Amino acid sequence: MTSPAPVVRAEPEPEPEHAPGPLRPPLEARTAVAAGLLIGAVVVTGVTFWWIGLSPLSLAAGLGDTGRLLERMVPPEFPAAGDIAMLVLETLLIAVAGTGLATLASVPLAFAAARTRPVRRWIGPAARLVIVLTRAVPTLVFAILFVRAFGLGPLAGAIAVAVHSVGMIAKLLADTIEEADPVPAEAVRACGAREAQVAASNVLPRVFPALVAIVLYRLDINIRASAVLGVVGAGGIGVALQTALGSLDYRRAAGIICVIIVLILLLELLSVAIRRRSGNDRTGPAALPAGERAPYDVGWDRDRVLRFAGMTAAAAVFLLSLWSLDFSPGRLGDAWPNVRGMLTGMWPPAFSGDVLMGVLESLLMALGAAAVGTLGGLVLALLTAANVTPWRPLSAVVRALVVVIRGIPDLVYALLFVAALGLGPFAGFLALWISCTALAAKFFTDSLEVLDPVPHEALTSVGASRPQAFAGGIWPRFVPSFTGNGLFVADLALRESIVLGIVGAGGIGYLMQESIATLRYDVTSAIVITIAVVVYGIEALARLARRHLL
Repeated sequence: MTSPAPVVRAEPEPEPEHAPGPLRPPLEARTAVAAGLLIGAVVVTGVTFWWIGLSPLSLAAGLGDTGRLLERMVPPEFPAAGDIAMLVLETLLIAVAGTGLATLASVPLAFAAARTRPVRRWIGPAARLVIVLTRAVPTLVFAILFVRAFGLGPLAGAIAVAVHSVGMIAKLLADTIEEADPVPAEAVRACGAREAQVAASNVLPRVFPALVAIVLYRLDINIRASAVLGVVGAGGIGVALQTALGSLDYRRAAGIICVIIVLILLLELLSVAIRRRSGNDRTGPAALPAGERAPYDVGWDRDRVLRFAGMTAAAAVFLLSLWSLDFSPGRLGDAWPNVRGMLTGMWPPAFSGDVLMGVLESLLMALGAAAVGTLGGLVLALLTAANVTPWRPLSAVVRALVVVIRGIPDLVYALLFVAALGLGPFAGFLALWISCTALAAKFFTDSLEVLDPVPHEALTSVGASRPQAFAGGIWPRFVPSFTGNGLFVADLALRESIVLGIVGAGGIGYLMQESIATLRYDVTSAIVITIAVVVYGIEALARLARRHLL
């Protein structure tokens, strides 16, 4: 009798010591996506140059004409101090009122749009559709529509700022809500709390710091936008700028532009100071100040008093801004017939070849300017970032130059180039080129400075030259940020290119303004729908590229 064969048991494979992280796409896929984006940028840039007739000779001639215009703007002539102060105050109040109204509307909209919140099936898609539409249409386009509805003045500008800001604030807040830890909310919900109670008592307090940062960032953007709303009659300092340029008083226009630059730079410094102050708040378990206090003591220390005073002051300024705009129900009721006429006239949309060609021209201007501006922004970032700059004093000079260039709104550049070069997409392309270069330089500098310096320092310590250390220690880790920020610059450039045609700088803006002036709201709705589709397509392409690169 033979003994049974021994049973061989397979030894279990050892478990990994650490849980595997998210898998990155294969190197071949990432290389193919990067190469595709590079080839696409080169092709689009070439088509853009052909479309607008850009060549070295035309560029040199255009820069010469622009130089002669700048000579006529020197020395700047400033308006009376009292007049300019009132216009600056009106500009600030427009931005504050629009941002405040947008914040009030964005909080419930963000909770409805967040995919982690239990809402009815149709509410989430409807909220996300509102967010997409309000983000796709630029502020100046809304301003043209609301000037038609409410008449000339700052009320139209404030409502335009509010409607467009809802898209950004609600989108970023919804993303923050989705990323928040769901366990505390589930615990409160398990105790029987309703969804409104869960949102107000648990979720909103945890995302409130992010909401404050989003609102401050949006306020900075809205102040820049409010500075040019007067070009279409929506109040603010832009009214004086449009009047000066329309009367060919270039010295006065230069003085007003200087005021706009100083205003934006001062507010940017204030915004940075506020963000740094809010970032220095204490975190962690020690929420109460030290000392022999009862556990229920709220701890009114200096920081808490300052935060409460800041919130009270912000609320007071917001109410003052609403009062200054004559924001009354009666005035809104008087505008309802105009609004109803616009809404009824927008259906059915009147699509045409002119609409498609205008949007195509805006798209080419934006993508071409973004591609060239991204390259220029990379050069400026390499001169500015503290960890790669060849000379620290040069870094400070370039950084200041970028801040000044970013301080001038795109529409101001477009107005100057139209005055110097005449109507057409050439002026719009140059305006977008300058703004995209400064914006890309800002984004790239921030991305470079937050990279871990250890790999770069290690290569330098073993004798690698500066280019070698950059190519091996910084560039491979910078590529994802470079691609993502470059696509974001293209997205912003597309939105700006839409409105440049309003001042004659090419694109769909001229046709939109003409359709509103002639009461052809069906053409207006066709333009808005086409713009929304194109913007959404660019955003989808950016998300797809990031997914395959990161």
